[in-house]
Amino acid sequence: MKITDTGDLWWKNAVVYCLDVETFCDWNRDGVGDFAGLAQRIDYLHELGVTCLWLMPFYPTAEVDDGYDITDFQAVDSRLGTFGDFVELIRVARDRGLRVIADLVVNHTSAQHPWFRSARAGKGSPYRDFYVWRSDPPPDTSSEVVFPDQESSIWEPDKRSGEWYLHRFYRSQPDLNVLNPAVRDEIAKTMGFWLQLGLSGFRVDAVPFLIETLGQSEEAAALLPDPHVVLRDLRAFLGRRTGDGILLGEVNLPHAQQAEFFGGDAGGELTMQFDFIGMQYLYLALARQDARPLAKALRERPEIPKDCQWATFVRNHDELTLDKLSDAEREEVFAAFGPEPEMQVYGRGLRRRLPPMLGGDPRRLRMVYSLLFSLPGTPVLFYGEEIGMGENPSLPGRSAVRTPMQWSNTKNGGFSEAPASALTAPLVEGSFGPEFINVADQRRDPDSFLAFVAHLIHRYRQCPELGWSTFHELEQPHAAVLAHRCTWDDGTLVALHNLGPDGVQVPVTLDGCGSSHRLVDLLEDGSTPLDGAGSATLALDGYGYRWLRVVAPDSRRLI
Repeated sequence: MKITDTGDLWWKNAVVYCLDVETFCDWNRDGVGDFAGLAQRIDYLHELGVTCLWLMPFYPTAEVDDGYDITDFQAVDSRLGTFGDFVELIRVARDRGLRVIADLVVNHTSAQHPWFRSARAGKGSPYRDFYVWRSDPPPDTSSEVVFPDQESSIWEPDKRSGEWYLHRFYRSQPDLNVLNPAVRDEIAKTMGFWLQLGLSGFRVDAVPFLIETLGQSEEAAALLPDPHVVLRDLRAFLGRRTGDGILLGEVNLPHAQQAEFFGGDAGGELTMQFDFIGMQYLYLALARQDARPLAKALRERPEIPKDCQWATFVRNHDELTLDKLSDAEREEVFAAFGPEPEMQVYGRGLRRRLPPMLGGDPRRLRMVYSLLFSLPGTPVLFYGEEIGMGENPSLPGRSAVRTPMQWSNTKNGGFSEAPASALTAPLVEGSFGPEFINVADQRRDPDSFLAFVAHLIHRYRQCPELGWSTFHELEQPHAAVLAHRCTWDDGTLVALHNLGPDGVQVPVTLDGCGSSHRLVDLLEDGSTPLDGAGSATLALDGYGYRWLRVVAPDSRRLI
């Protein structure tokens, strides 16, 4: 490791695991997951190799938007436990070497939040300017709504005050006015509160909406001519309080705009961002069984500051958005993985998990996750991915993928001992249900998908070049194959992935290598010598994958 590449940038080689406390493990038998249950499962996450736990909202909520409609930013939902339970969870996680981050949802509040209740009572309220209002009837904004099946405008009339308030999401979630310094102070206080209780940072929800000045007068907007100041201030505050805390941002924008949210060349804004574009073109590549769309998206990633990072993922807690694909490309993905209308959501994404989309094909599933962990960046898993969980299509919208964790083939999948009618959500049914897909069975099977993902995680953690290097595509003749090289410090890794069903022979040439070098397989036993030109031909099965360490005679890196 270079002197300047110090270990305090822990997020560069982290493995992030996202879960909803409510659906993970119920310990008090009331049908709702809780902090105590999660604490009991920390050893499982530690054994899996997870290094950072991301908690979806656990705050008091009006229960309209699955916890994202918050009524108190500095409290815990009593259904999930107490502050004492939360602190104990943090302690247990730290004892096992896991950092914990949580959702920071400060673009909006619930309409039931005390601030908004006061604000709508009259223009004299001290919280009136915590929100964005207009007195004149708004124009048609139906094209700007986030949830077109639920809302027809981003402005909602408020009978109590006679004005309209801004809501980018549901009408029950009024937007906060980030131009108001008092609002920015409250956001910082909220961050400071949870950092003091042991969090290592935040996943920041809906970042572009948070800093926008939509609906504000020119005079108000002039008070904050560069809204990115908000992010720079929050990053600076985080640094003062923690030193190594992170802001992982949800920024689903074109690459050039994503670079702005890192803070440009200088950095200083978001620490990490999800690679939404890479994810979407991964699905297009899988649909076509052609690696070129993904390779192009990875080549076009903008350069980012050294202390920043891309977060790579296959699935997350929302719909699988495909909004950056063209209409024709999106239809290709729909045809391959979600041909029925009920599998789609908002006309722009899928409400499915990957295993059912791939028809349960274990070869393709393993190839995709091998690919995920071999891409430069920090991998993020959504709970249940490590065992191949499916979705419950009978649930509405995004709830289809937010079902209880499947721990065993016992009652309620081992999630809870409460009556099934009391569960926070129904379980997955059919061939992807807990009778067939669960942790307990897979833990006892060395060939299980759980064992495979754990192996990938441990190998990823042993390959720092995957977190520190950039993407470098290797030329080879097969459209279905993605071949890339990651080099950092004295380590080089080559990864090959075949998105097609037919076996191929893949010729690769590595600059700077010769007959004294060899390629050592990292996921299985094997070794391939290079010739004097640094070339070799490597066999790849249909839907095959290989990770290979470039080893020189004097190499000091463990393999």
